[in-house]
Amino acid sequence: MAPSLRNQTVRSLDLAGRRVRLASLVDSDYEGWHAVRVRCRDWLVPWEPRSKGAPVAPEDRGSFMSRCAMRERERQLGSGFGFGIFVDGRFGGEITLSSIQRGPFQSGAIGYWIDEGLAGLGLVPESVVVVLQFAFETLRLHRVEVAIIPRNNASRRVMDKLGLRFEGISIGYLEINGAWEDHARYAMTSEEWLLRRDELIENWIAPSVSS
Repeated sequence: MAPSLRNQTVRSLDLAGRRVRLASLVDSDYEGWHAVRVRCRDWLVPWEPRSKGAPVAPEDRGSFMSRCAMRERERQLGSGFGFGIFVDGRFGGEITLSSIQRGPFQSGAIGYWIDEGLAGLGLVPESVVVVLQFAFETLRLHRVEVAIIPRNNASRRVMDKLGLRFEGISIGYLEINGAWEDHARYAMTSEEWLLRRDELIENWIAPSVSS
């Protein structure tokens, strides 16, 4: 049975970074989420998966509650994990670990978006490292990838900052805003995480040491 759409207030996931808190979204997050979506619509919509002719996903409270319930169901099944990005207690964006496959794959994919007003502050790279640690150390995945439209320079800068391995361009990889878009694909394996773990944690999520 799917989770109830009412009174969903207990966060099932809550991960801490240096400046960000990644937590599952609940009903009470709607106002903050909706305010960011409205204010940043032109910044966000051009990069979102959507079939040609399909309307923009509804942003009313009922649809948000249904989405929270869907994410909770994915968590229970182990097929995906969704987090709100919170900064100083305020909602600032989302990051997901989705398309999780077990068996011989043991893989997943990270996607993210951030409030335009918070872009460029290093909050997304920090969030990605928190999710990578969760993926490799809690879920025990072997491979995590990030796929980005090549002209989305802001998202590609996140990968440059983290030094994730570039694997190449996949042609017509995903339908974005009604068009089949090529995607630059980046990835990390659990072996690479072990080699770079201390560096990434120290640079992005360990508490900073005052001089």
